[in-house]
Amino acid sequence: MDTSNLAPATDDADEKRIRELVARTQEAQADPDVLPALHTSDLVLINLGGRRLFGRETFVSAMTEALSSPLKDIRTTLEIDDIRFATPDVAIVSLTKTVHDERAEGDDLPELPLTGAMTYVMTRTDGDWRISLAQTTPIR
Repeated sequence: MDTSNLAPATDDADEKRIRELVARTQEAQADPDVLPALHTSDLVLINLGGRRLFGRETFVSAMTEALSSPLKDIRTTLEIDDIRFATPDVAIVSLTKTVHDERAEGDDLPELPLTGAMTYVMTRTDGDWRISLAQTTPIR
């Protein structure tokens, strides 16, 4: 039997840790001290508006800037749609992101889509899962 196309073996504990990491990212979405630490130092992040960031320090700066603007009044919720393991140490997580825009009327900021298809690529290093890539594509 050819097993070259089969997914690598993983255990339920890995999926549970990945689900917990996603939950922690949602809880820490307004905390620039916690959220970036859940990502690898060399992460790539593409946000809902198409802005691409390289590295954790750039992410910290962008997040701090956003939290000092009307963007602080936008929160999101995440729903995991699928988890697939490319290797035992690399997972691709498909999510649906729902945007809750609570900005005041008249904030001269563009309207955001209310949902996005989000993808995380997570890697395990020294037994710890972290997000290496996060991309959100607007669903219109």
